[in-house]
Amino acid sequence: MNIELRVVPDGIVMAIQAQPGARRNAIAGVHDGRLKVAVTQVAEKGKANQQILKLLTEELGISKSSVSVVSGDTSSKKSILVTGLPLPELELRLQQLLA
Repeated sequence: MNIELRVVPDGIVMAIQAQPGARRNAIAGVHDGRLKVAVTQVAEKGKANQQILKLLTEELGISKSSVSVVSGDTSSKKSILVTGLPLPELELRLQQLLA
């Protein structure tokens, strides 16, 4: 697993490669150092971002308030802030997701 994770004062910033308009919602692996997240929602008015955040909270087992988009609102390359989870725990959960 080579996902770009960066510890910042507020938590951990995780690099995401978004794939809106997919056939199903899924964590689709790693692409170019980014966690690839596929969602069925199309990229309009932030709907895909909302679905990405919802999928991440479900898959990582964290609360909705623990994730937010910090950059890349309108881009497929996003940075997501994860709070309330130490780096080793986040890495472990990501490894389990990708196994």
